[in-house]
Amino acid sequence: MPDQPAPALPTPGDLLWIDGAASVQFAQRPFPFFLIRIYSWSTYDGWIWLEGLHLDSDGATLQRRSIFVQVAGLRLAPAAHPRPDPGHYLRAVVREYREPDRPRRTR
Repeated sequence: MPDQPAPALPTPGDLLWIDGAASVQFAQRPFPFFLIRIYSWSTYDGWIWLEGLHLDSDGATLQRRSIFVQVAGLRLAPAAHPRPDPGHYLRAVVREYREPDRPRRTR
């Protein structure tokens, strides 16, 4: 049986829809997530750590967070969903950054 091609990784700047397909912890409350960076940490095959902005239905930032998700479960948010204010997310992306040695705990 031939190997399935790996799903494409998202890129910083993508607006993702995070739900139960990405991780069971998000099944009850899916949300839009503006991707800032993909961590280079070694994880289980098919899983990645992402950092970004958890948005509300109007595109306003609720919080900045890191999440652990399955690549195959990621999908882009609908094109009509409001994006965050560029000035706000650019400040989050441009700040000086040093990648932590290990993952932080999330909620």
